[in-house]
Amino acid sequence: CQRQGKVSQRDEMPQNFIQICEIFDVLGIDFMGPFPSSKGNKYILVAVDYLSKWVEAKALPINDARVVVKFLKSLFSRFGTPKAIINDRGTHFCNDQFLRVMAKYEVIHRLSTAYHPQTSGQVEVTNRGLKRILKRTVGENRALWSDKLEDALWTFRTAYKTSIGCTSYHLVYGKACHLPHEIEHKAYWVLKHTNFDLRTAGDHRKL
Repeated sequence: CQRQGKVSQRDEMPQNFIQICEIFDVLGIDFMGPFPSSKGNKYILVAVDYLSKWVEAKALPINDARVVVKFLKSLFSRFGTPKAIINDRGTHFCNDQFLRVMAKYEVIHRLSTAYHPQTSGQVEVTNRGLKRILKRTVGENRALWSDKLEDALWTFRTAYKTSIGCTSYHLVYGKACHLPHEIEHKAYWVLKHTNFDLRTAGDHRKL
């Protein structure tokens, strides 16, 4: 990884990458933005679990190593430490502070590569989906996007994922997510208008 100079090939994604056996074994992280300022926030730091497709995200005013480390520590305290973290070559991920945290928690650090789209594309797909949901949820008042981020995350987590055959929420918690009908209907409406797979989305409450 680049501290101040070149990227080491040792840190690039190998073809036979670590096997994903359980949820939260492997996380991909990335920054979205900059966006129009919303309560001082211009970026969204996103983390996605490669198995369950569970997404965590936080609105932030800056995109540096300090906020990345703080974000990761909060994830570790909730979900445990992953076996590996994958990210691009951004300087907010490739620096001594970040690498010290990886070493302390014994997490393998790998860089996504253009020739390995299965890994480099996972977070990009998540980012696009989250951005579509946010756009539909916020409407014309873009300055409200940071207030709507939690709603967008809930919608994303309870959307049916064809790749896993259920919702991320169900895979992580082993049950359906029960909320008032009005809120659930609103989330379904958002998904319908953002082209998510709705073939069985209406049945996710029964899973």
